[in-house]
Amino acid sequence: MSAKDTIVALSTPQGVGAIGVIRLSGPEAFSAVAKHLGAAITTAEANTVHFGRFSLGDKVLDEVVATVFRAPRSYTGEDVVELSFHGSSFILNEAMQALITSGSRLAEPGEFTQRAFLNGKLDLSQAEAVADLIASESAAEHRLAMHQMRGGFSNEISRLREELIHFASLIELELDFSEEDVEFANRDELVELVRRIQGFVGRLIESFRFGNAIKQGVPVAIIGKPNAGKSTLLNLVLNEDKAIVSDIAGTTRDAIEDVTVLQGIRFRFIDTAGIRETEDVIESLGVKKSKEKMKSAAIVVYLFDAAESWTSHEQTIQGLMDELDGTSAEIIPVANKMDLLKAAPTFPDAVIPLSAKSGDGLDEFTQQLVGRINTTGAGQGDVVVTNTRHLQALRATHEALDKTLNAIGAGLSGDLVAADIREALHHLGSITGEITTDDLLGNIFGKFCIGK
Repeated sequence: MSAKDTIVALSTPQGVGAIGVIRLSGPEAFSAVAKHLGAAITTAEANTVHFGRFSLGDKVLDEVVATVFRAPRSYTGEDVVELSFHGSSFILNEAMQALITSGSRLAEPGEFTQRAFLNGKLDLSQAEAVADLIASESAAEHRLAMHQMRGGFSNEISRLREELIHFASLIELELDFSEEDVEFANRDELVELVRRIQGFVGRLIESFRFGNAIKQGVPVAIIGKPNAGKSTLLNLVLNEDKAIVSDIAGTTRDAIEDVTVLQGIRFRFIDTAGIRETEDVIESLGVKKSKEKMKSAAIVVYLFDAAESWTSHEQTIQGLMDELDGTSAEIIPVANKMDLLKAAPTFPDAVIPLSAKSGDGLDEFTQQLVGRINTTGAGQGDVVVTNTRHLQALRATHEALDKTLNAIGAGLSGDLVAADIREALHHLGSITGEITTDDLLGNIFGKFCIGK
């Protein structure tokens, strides 16, 4: 891969009635297009749109619209031309081959965004947010990706690094005057700064539970005894017959999963086998899997028959809470089959009355699910971590700051304190791309689609 190359890619899908866009970026972008569109394109002003005929020799292939961007004011920071063709696969394939023959080469996955990073148009966390934006399937995912792409996360990381760099430079200066025993970096102020940064980093680490759930789909495990109506509830939420519904107890032997979007948030519902004591080997395996799914869920819906004693279910819920100890899962108790009761029973306020068969109570159930995510998540402008690589770097930063505090507390020399601060700076810098390796860049951008 060479940044001196001019790259070309089809950046939108082909199809009847569609518009196919071919994008070129690099030093020869205009000259490559000029061979087919005419020399006038080479002198076109930046940020302008032009109509022309794209020719192969003396034959006109298509009438196109060319959008011109000149370095450095483009997505990649290079000269960029975007050609809008009619969406015929024949036209687009012929045009791609012609442009490659004219000196361009096919872009590698993520190469446009990688060039934007290398040319300083995006930092690394913003570049990763581009991939998240493309992959977003709900309003919440889109909002988080846009916030990160606009620099919300990287701005905070850069601010923290600047504060640490200031103190690190003062400590480094002390080393130059070690024989005179002077102290330029006030240790009390440094401890206060490190603790404040550590607190912020800790909150970012905690936000990953919310951010990752939004990105991957919030896992919701539906738990309960056989015939409580778990499969019926799943079908109701998904608005389709996903799971088999039967009066025979133990019908569901394996976990059934599917995804739906509720009020802009993607939820991943898991219908599990009924929890009960059983001698059936297959069913017992299903019960074991149900408990495994429960422990990996963000929300556990405990569904029970409203006609049964609340006291017995209260004890069951307490047992589930004991099993969930150490996890971050929350339990929502739901009383099902309310439509079969002649008189409404009395339940605690936390219990949601529902009829999975008729749909009565579904709105309240949905509000509870969405509310649990919104109250444990973040507001519109808050920074939320959604990337596992960022999480690992933040954890390493937190540990390095711990070592910094211990070094100061033990009265260690300035060079040892500075080494711990530099380690924290290294991990913070790896998030935004101040510190990178070719392997890291290849791993990140290799996951992008071609044309982005």
